[in-house]
Amino acid sequence: MQHAAAQRTQIKGFVDVSSYYQKGKLNFGLGEQDLFITSEISERLSFLGETVFKYSPESSTDFDISIERIILKYNYAGNHSVLIGKHHTPINYWNDTYHHGRVFFPTIDRPLLFAQGFIPLHTTGMSLQGQNLGQVRFGYDVMVGNGLGSGDTGDNDLFKSLTLAMHIKPKDGLRVGASLYHDVISKGSVVHNHSTGTTLVAHNKIDQNILTGSVSYTDSVFTKRFELLAESSLAFNKSDSLGVQNAVASYAYAGLRLTDKFIPYVRVDDIRYRNNEVYFANNNIQSFVGGLRYELNYLAVFKLEYQRSKSQKSDVADKIIFQVAVGF
Repeated sequence: MQHAAAQRTQIKGFVDVSSYYQKGKLNFGLGEQDLFITSEISERLSFLGETVFKYSPESSTDFDISIERIILKYNYAGNHSVLIGKHHTPINYWNDTYHHGRVFFPTIDRPLLFAQGFIPLHTTGMSLQGQNLGQVRFGYDVMVGNGLGSGDTGDNDLFKSLTLAMHIKPKDGLRVGASLYHDVISKGSVVHNHSTGTTLVAHNKIDQNILTGSVSYTDSVFTKRFELLAESSLAFNKSDSLGVQNAVASYAYAGLRLTDKFIPYVRVDDIRYRNNEVYFANNNIQSFVGGLRYELNYLAVFKLEYQRSKSQKSDVADKIIFQVAVGF
């Protein structure tokens, strides 16, 4: 009996497929297959693992396997815990709330700032976390880990990244949060998940600070008629030669539940860089998304969406996409 109670393991999977029309051509494609594992090892110690299988961008037939999260969590007192492993960096609401199962996304794709590599998606390190503290249900994360340019098994320099995040939930359906990310990126660091793909940092070093604020609201935890989410991130990148440059990435989402199953929605994204930007690619970009979500149930969702984007260095791009996302 003690062995059975000591380990409760759950294995869940998520997958999505889509069809899209763009530039006069109809396309079909597979998205990501997400393997999500949680286990209660003891009363206080738990494990979370997330592995994603997706097609390699360099091949039309090969898969890439990505370890997105491996976390050991120890609840040392009340609602306070220490976590160690590879995390989603708790720098904004979306990255901290949604894993890779697209069935839970309010839209088909993540906001544009993810595709542009604006925020550090993952951090391998250690964090202290608190949840639902006091009447306003205060929460916090303090994380120290390998910085940008590092791998999952070691840091590439002497500097460590630091993430400070906090939020409150003063009423049901409302969450207000803020965070700070600090890192020093050494010269020669190879940086992935970046707007230019894979980038070699040419400056002696770059000091980076990112401030993020977010507001999430649903009018009722029972009806969830209105869905509102807005976030803005302000990045300060400093080099010895060009000083401090700043960039701003924001998005706002709104959805209206017409029935239990139908939710029309819109999302707007805007990213702006300074001309002398030392880290990001200087390519201002804006996008509009309008769609309809049909929730067959909480593990089967259909989305039909129109996407329009325009950047400083490319023409307007229009796309119509239909997605089926399921969990199992």
